Formats: sequence, structure tokens, C-alpha cells
Amino acid sequence: MLEHGGNLREAALRHGRPLADWLDLSTGINPDFYPVPALQANAWHRLPEPHPGFIEAAQAYYGAPRMMPVAGTQAAIQGLPRLRPAGRVVVSAPSYAEHAHCWRQAGHQVEEVAYDALGRYADDADVMVVCNPNNPTGALIAPEQLLAWAGRLAARGGWLVVDEAFGDTVPQASVARWSDRPGLIVLRSVGKFFGLAGLRLGFVAAEQGLLDRLAEWLGPWSVSGPAQEIGLAALSDKTWQEETLAWLLQSGDRLHRLLAHFDIEASGTALFQWWPERRPEEFAQHMAAHGIWVRLFPVKARGIRLGLPGNEAGWTRLQDALGAWKIKEKR
Repeated sequence: MLEHGGNLREAALRHGRPLADWLDLSTGINPDFYPVPALQANAWHRLPEPHPGFIEAAQAYYGAPRMMPVAGTQAAIQGLPRLRPAGRVVVSAPSYAEHAHCWRQAGHQVEEVAYDALGRYADDADVMVVCNPNNPTGALIAPEQLLAWAGRLAARGGWLVVDEAFGDTVPQASVARWSDRPGLIVLRSVGKFFGLAGLRLGFVAAEQGLLDRLAEWLGPWSVSGPAQEIGLAALSDKTWQEETLAWLLQSGDRLHRLLAHFDIEASGTALFQWWPERRPEEFAQHMAAHGIWVRLFPVKARGIRLGLPGNEAGWTRLQDALGAWKIKEKR
């Protein structure tokens, strides 16, 4: 299995520091998570029938004509490659590693391509996979460009898969509203913006025929009843969404400015910052010595991604550790 952020128990064991003593900045997940409501008394008893209003709430929130819930977008990332015969797949790079990994596992020829070179492949690939905004760099591609690529791919029976897992803080960049077009598939996650990664809830927006095929591959009861109930509450809570968006935008800017203060030129989204680090392993080790777990990219991208501290104590701890790193670099 590939390595991901959020593996805090592994960090605690590796470095001999109790779990409670860590500041986990490795995931890019909102640290101020949605307050989960009390569940119905029989939520854990009944098989998960489709919850009334659940899909409608998702379609309204994401602005998509049709959506299907999945047990986190990872389920769709694993399932979509199984719905096509082996072909040529182009994946934006650096990017969420599971995309390339899952298409390769399904027997496809995969080429990982830099963001600024993707347009050259829209007339040759069978499938293009783009994270927008990109994870880990935060790079964005304009919706009109994505739609143009989708049209060119669809004309040959191809797909454009757009992973918008971190798209909640840049809604103007989403192509979900056009996802009923042939060949355009959009993935959305409840885990990042709402801070509910443990819920394992995401959505796929696409043509109905493709959603039906994916649902058949995934099988019945793929999303639990409690996940539907909690998801409905979160997706419908406009006040919380608006307040959280404002807070995340401010916090993302604060993190960017903090890194710039220590001469780190980072890019990213409201939820994380990333930069190509000259000595990423040493930086990650230094932060771990201060009880801060970061996302290390040791291969290809060779960089560091930092999520947001959840409180002032966390911001102070991060600032102190960055200051100590700056001193160490000058030696």
C-alpha cells in the first residue's frame, strides 16, 4: 500500500513520542471539523437504505446535476479503472499517488505528466486524470480548459476524471455543474473541508449510465447509514459552511505568510501549503523532533506539505519549530 498523511500512530511508534504529544499537520484536513449531530436511535441497526434528501443535499451543495455517494473518493479511484479496457492514461504529476497506482493495477498504461504539459495529451490519451486544485501543489486549471479537454476526450470515447477533493475553498474552479456531459467525471470529498475524513464519504458526479456501472461494481450498501445521516446534516448547514470557508481562507493565508517569514516559498490551498524542499527528509526529521508530523514527499516531487494548526498553541509550536530549522540551515 502507498504511504499517506495521517499515519500518526506510526509516527508515535517510530519516534517514541506519545500520541497526545503530536501536532499532526500531515493531512490537509480541516482541523476544525463539523460538529457531528446525534444519530437516530436505530442508525446502527438498519441496513443503509438511501437517506431521504441525502443525494439532493449533495447535488445542491456541489452544484452537480447527478451524484452518487461512495465510501470516500478512494472507492471511486479504485473502481473507475475497472470500468474500461486497458488503455493509455495520463495523470497530472506530482499528484495524489493513488490515481496512477490504481490505473496501473488495473492494467492500464500510465504516464505521469507535469501540470503545464497536460494539454498536449488530450488528443492522444484514453483517460486524463487531473487533481484540481492539485494535491500537493495547489495548482489550478481553469474550468474552461478542463471542459475543452473533456470534449476532446469524449469525442473519442475517452474520460476526463477531475478530482476536486480540495475544491470546497475554490468553488469557482469546479466543473461539477457540467458533469452530465459525456466523458466528464468529477470526484468530491466530505473529508477535507468538513474535516470528517473518518466518515469515509465522497461523491462521484457523472452521466447516469456511468454512475450505474460504478454502482454495480461497488455493490450494495457501499455508504453506511450513519455516514448518510451525518453527511446530510453537514451538506445542508449553510451557516457553518460560510463561517468555515471564511476561517479557512484566513488560516491558509496565515500559513502562507508564516512560511514566507522564514523564506519558504510555498504554494497551496486554504487547507495546506507545499514547497519543493532541498532537504525534505531532514526537515521532516527536524519537525518530528519537535512533535510536529508533516507530509514528506521523498520521491519525484521531493517536497513538504503542511496542513493547518487547529489552535493558537499549534501555531506557536509550528512557528518555534520553523525558527529552529532556520537557525539550523544557517549553520
